[in-house]
Amino acid sequence: MAKEYIKYVDVTKCDGCRACMVACKNWNDLPAEPEEFQGSLQSHAKVTANTWNVLNFIEHENSKGDLEYLFRHSSCFHCTDAACEKVCPEDAISYTDFGSVVINNDKCVGCGYCVQNCPFDVISLATYKDKNGKEYRKAQKCTMCTDRLEEGMQPACVVTCHPGAMQFGNKEDMLTLAEKRLSEIKEKFPNANIYNPAGVGGTHTIYVLAEKPSVYGLPEKPKVPTSAVIWKDYAQPIGKLMLGATTMAVMAGFVSNKLFNKGGHDHGQDEEGGDSDE
Repeated sequence: MAKEYIKYVDVTKCDGCRACMVACKNWNDLPAEPEEFQGSLQSHAKVTANTWNVLNFIEHENSKGDLEYLFRHSSCFHCTDAACEKVCPEDAISYTDFGSVVINNDKCVGCGYCVQNCPFDVISLATYKDKNGKEYRKAQKCTMCTDRLEEGMQPACVVTCHPGAMQFGNKEDMLTLAEKRLSEIKEKFPNANIYNPAGVGGTHTIYVLAEKPSVYGLPEKPKVPTSAVIWKDYAQPIGKLMLGATTMAVMAGFVSNKLFNKGGHDHGQDEEGGDSDE
């Protein structure tokens, strides 16, 4: 099994260049997606089915009363306990050995359950048309460049980050790096923290934030929706057991019926044979 990896993002080093956005678009061959003017420096309101990586610009008044810009690279968090994986009725979403959460395009039916249950709002449905012009939808999001990882490369966004705000590596090494960085910036940023929420089992995209998560538009304590837990961990297993029991009952009934009919048919033949002998 491959090692588990983490993408580590230090927002205090980000200079807002958007190179990560461009690299993501280029590598994944994602179409351009013009949007209405967002105001100030923001190019896209949020990640979408065709824009998997967005740089967020946040105007923030610091503790000294000064206005400053905060930047955050935004993409899928690749949760260890992913709600999207739990609620997918087609088993189209799965975990890789690298820790990334990926969508099987061939299995996805565009139901949107993953979109509705993602606590970070990073999955969207892309619309396509078949050869007859009929529209259909597929869920899409950041894959953490799993195809690159399989070839021994790093995610495109990490490679192109010139200020070194993003790094990628072994889980333990990245967590250690985050802790070290946090200790270095605590004096300058007293509210600094490591964002690796336990409510989703931890994530494979972790952040060193200069301010509280809510300042960056992140949920303070995200968790897998209770409905997703009930569906995946209780309803589905019980349903499969019931389906198995039902199937066995149907098969038993079928076999019994065949045996019963066979016995009756043979008995009838014996009677007919007896009559002919007489």
